Amino acid sequence: MPKNPRSYEKTRHIALSGLLFALAMALSFIEGSLVIPGLLPGMKLGLTNIVVLVALYGMGAGSAIVINLMRIFLVSVLFGNGMSLAYSLVGGLLSGAVMLLLKRTRKFSLLGVSIAGGIAHNVGQILTAMALLQTKALGWYLLVLWISGLVSGALIGVIGGELCRRLEQIKRR
Repeated sequence: MPKNPRSYEKTRHIALSGLLFALAMALSFIEGSLVIPGLLPGMKLGLTNIVVLVALYGMGAGSAIVINLMRIFLVSVLFGNGMSLAYSLVGGLLSGAVMLLLKRTRKFSLLGVSIAGGIAHNVGQILTAMALLQTKALGWYLLVLWISGLVSGALIGVIGGELCRRLEQIKRR
Protein backbone atom coordinates (compact mmCIF):
# COMPACT_ATOMS: atom_id res chain seq x y z
CA MET A 1 0.00 0.00 0.00
CA PRO A 2 1.35 3.50 -0.81
CA LYS A 3 2.54 5.79 1.95
CA ASN A 4 -0.46 8.09 1.43
CA PRO A 5 -3.73 6.20 2.10
CA ARG A 6 -5.83 8.99 0.55
CA SER A 7 -3.88 8.68 -2.69
CA TYR A 8 -4.46 4.93 -2.66
CA GLU A 9 -8.23 5.36 -2.11
CA LYS A 10 -8.47 7.98 -4.87
CA THR A 11 -6.59 5.74 -7.31
CA ARG A 12 -8.77 2.79 -6.33
CA HIS A 13 -11.92 4.90 -6.83
CA ILE A 14 -10.79 6.05 -10.29
CA ALA A 15 -9.89 2.50 -11.31
CA LEU A 16 -13.21 1.09 -10.10
CA SER A 17 -15.10 3.91 -11.85
CA GLY A 18 -13.33 3.09 -15.11
CA LEU A 19 -14.04 -0.62 -14.76
CA LEU A 20 -17.72 -0.02 -14.00
CA PHE A 21 -18.03 2.40 -16.92
CA ALA A 22 -16.43 -0.14 -19.27
CA LEU A 23 -18.76 -2.83 -17.94
CA ALA A 24 -21.77 -0.57 -18.45
CA MET A 25 -20.72 0.08 -22.04
CA ALA A 26 -20.21 -3.64 -22.70
CA LEU A 27 -23.56 -4.54 -21.14
CA SER A 28 -25.28 -1.83 -23.21
CA PHE A 29 -23.78 -3.25 -26.37
CA ILE A 30 -24.69 -6.82 -25.44
CA GLU A 31 -28.24 -5.89 -24.50
CA GLY A 32 -28.67 -3.94 -27.74
CA SER A 33 -27.52 -7.00 -29.68
CA LEU A 34 -29.80 -9.47 -27.91
CA VAL A 35 -33.02 -10.57 -29.52
CA ILE A 36 -35.26 -12.09 -26.87
CA PRO A 37 -38.41 -13.67 -28.26
CA GLY A 38 -41.61 -12.53 -26.59
CA LEU A 39 -40.41 -9.13 -25.42
CA LEU A 40 -42.67 -6.31 -26.48
CA PRO A 41 -41.32 -2.96 -27.74
CA GLY A 42 -39.64 -1.01 -24.95
CA MET A 43 -38.96 -4.09 -22.83
CA LYS A 44 -35.33 -4.73 -21.92
CA LEU A 45 -33.50 -6.61 -19.24
CA GLY A 46 -31.83 -3.42 -18.02
CA LEU A 47 -28.43 -5.02 -17.58
CA THR A 48 -26.65 -1.68 -17.18
CA ASN A 49 -28.67 -1.04 -14.03
CA ILE A 50 -26.48 -3.71 -12.41
CA VAL A 51 -23.59 -1.27 -12.78
CA VAL A 52 -25.66 1.67 -11.51
CA LEU A 53 -26.66 -0.32 -8.40
CA VAL A 54 -23.10 -1.44 -7.71
CA ALA A 55 -21.84 2.13 -8.11
CA LEU A 56 -24.66 3.55 -5.96
CA TYR A 57 -24.12 1.10 -3.10
CA GLY A 58 -20.37 0.66 -3.45
CA MET A 59 -19.14 4.11 -4.42
CA GLY A 60 -21.92 6.59 -3.69
CA ALA A 61 -24.52 8.62 -5.52
CA GLY A 62 -22.11 10.92 -7.34
CA SER A 63 -20.20 8.09 -8.97
CA ALA A 64 -23.41 6.26 -9.93
CA ILE A 65 -24.84 9.39 -11.57
CA VAL A 66 -21.64 10.20 -13.48
CA ILE A 67 -21.14 6.63 -14.71
CA ASN A 68 -24.79 6.38 -15.79
CA LEU A 69 -24.84 9.74 -17.60
CA MET A 70 -21.54 9.07 -19.36
CA ARG A 71 -22.82 5.67 -20.47
CA ILE A 72 -26.12 7.09 -21.74
CA PHE A 73 -24.40 9.77 -23.81
CA LEU A 74 -21.68 7.54 -25.21
CA VAL A 75 -24.01 4.65 -26.05
CA SER A 76 -26.35 7.09 -27.83
CA VAL A 77 -23.47 8.53 -29.85
CA LEU A 78 -21.98 5.15 -30.74
CA PHE A 79 -25.04 2.92 -31.15
CA GLY A 80 -28.11 5.15 -31.21
CA ASN A 81 -29.50 8.48 -32.26
CA GLY A 82 -31.18 11.58 -30.83
CA MET A 83 -34.38 9.69 -30.09
CA SER A 84 -32.58 6.93 -28.21
CA LEU A 85 -30.73 9.62 -26.25
CA ALA A 86 -34.02 11.26 -25.24
CA TYR A 87 -35.59 7.99 -24.09
CA SER A 88 -32.47 6.78 -22.29
CA LEU A 89 -31.74 10.11 -20.66
CA VAL A 90 -35.22 10.65 -19.23
CA GLY A 91 -35.55 7.01 -18.19
CA GLY A 92 -32.05 6.96 -16.68
CA LEU A 93 -32.45 10.25 -14.82
CA LEU A 94 -35.85 9.32 -13.38
CA SER A 95 -34.66 5.84 -12.45
CA GLY A 96 -31.49 7.19 -10.86
CA ALA A 97 -33.37 9.82 -8.88
CA VAL A 98 -35.88 7.29 -7.57
CA MET A 99 -33.15 4.80 -6.62
CA LEU A 100 -31.10 7.51 -4.89
CA LEU A 101 -34.08 8.83 -2.92
CA LEU A 102 -35.24 5.37 -1.84
CA LYS A 103 -31.73 4.34 -0.82
CA ARG A 104 -31.37 7.49 1.27
CA THR A 105 -34.55 6.69 3.22
CA ARG A 106 -32.87 3.47 4.41
CA LYS A 107 -36.34 1.88 4.38
CA PHE A 108 -35.83 -0.12 1.18
CA SER A 109 -33.54 -3.03 0.45
CA LEU A 110 -31.26 -3.04 -2.56
CA LEU A 111 -33.83 -5.30 -4.23
CA GLY A 112 -36.65 -2.82 -3.57
CA VAL A 113 -34.53 0.07 -4.82
CA SER A 114 -33.74 -1.87 -8.00
CA ILE A 115 -37.38 -2.74 -8.66
CA ALA A 116 -38.45 0.87 -8.17
CA GLY A 117 -35.63 1.97 -10.48
CA GLY A 118 -36.75 -0.44 -13.20
CA ILE A 119 -40.34 0.76 -13.00
CA ALA A 120 -39.29 4.42 -12.92
CA HIS A 121 -37.12 3.94 -16.00
CA ASN A 122 -40.08 2.57 -17.94
CA VAL A 123 -42.37 5.36 -16.72
CA GLY A 124 -39.78 7.92 -17.88
CA GLN A 125 -39.60 6.34 -21.30
CA ILE A 126 -43.39 6.25 -21.72
CA LEU A 127 -43.68 9.88 -20.62
CA THR A 128 -40.97 10.76 -23.15
CA ALA A 129 -42.81 8.90 -25.90
CA MET A 130 -46.09 10.61 -24.98
CA ALA A 131 -44.40 14.02 -25.11
CA LEU A 132 -42.49 13.41 -28.35
CA LEU A 133 -45.44 11.83 -30.13
CA GLN A 134 -47.90 14.28 -28.56
CA THR A 135 -50.37 11.61 -27.56
CA LYS A 136 -51.79 10.29 -24.31
CA ALA A 137 -52.81 7.07 -26.05
CA LEU A 138 -49.56 5.38 -24.98
CA GLY A 139 -50.57 5.63 -21.33
CA TRP A 140 -52.21 2.21 -21.49
CA TYR A 141 -48.79 0.69 -22.14
CA LEU A 142 -47.61 1.73 -18.66
CA LEU A 143 -49.17 -1.37 -17.09
CA VAL A 144 -47.22 -3.64 -19.43
CA LEU A 145 -43.97 -1.79 -18.72
CA TRP A 146 -44.63 -1.69 -14.95
CA ILE A 147 -44.76 -5.46 -14.95
CA SER A 148 -41.65 -5.61 -17.13
CA GLY A 149 -39.85 -3.14 -14.84
CA LEU A 150 -40.84 -5.12 -11.75
CA VAL A 151 -39.53 -8.41 -13.16
CA SER A 152 -36.34 -7.01 -14.65
CA GLY A 153 -35.75 -4.80 -11.59
CA ALA A 154 -35.98 -7.86 -9.33
CA LEU A 155 -33.55 -9.84 -11.50
CA ILE A 156 -31.12 -6.92 -11.66
CA GLY A 157 -31.48 -6.38 -7.90
CA VAL A 158 -30.54 -9.99 -7.14
CA ILE A 159 -27.49 -9.85 -9.42
CA GLY A 160 -26.49 -6.37 -8.21
CA GLY A 161 -26.86 -7.39 -4.57
CA GLU A 162 -24.60 -10.40 -5.06
CA LEU A 163 -21.99 -8.25 -6.83
CA CYS A 164 -22.09 -5.69 -4.01
CA ARG A 165 -21.56 -8.45 -1.43
CA ARG A 166 -18.59 -9.83 -3.35
CA LEU A 167 -17.04 -6.39 -3.82
CA GLU A 168 -17.40 -5.73 -0.10
CA GLN A 169 -15.53 -8.98 0.61
CA ILE A 170 -12.75 -7.88 -1.73
CA LYS A 171 -12.53 -4.47 -0.03
CA ARG A 172 -12.01 -6.12 3.36
CA ARG A 173 -8.94 -8.05 2.18
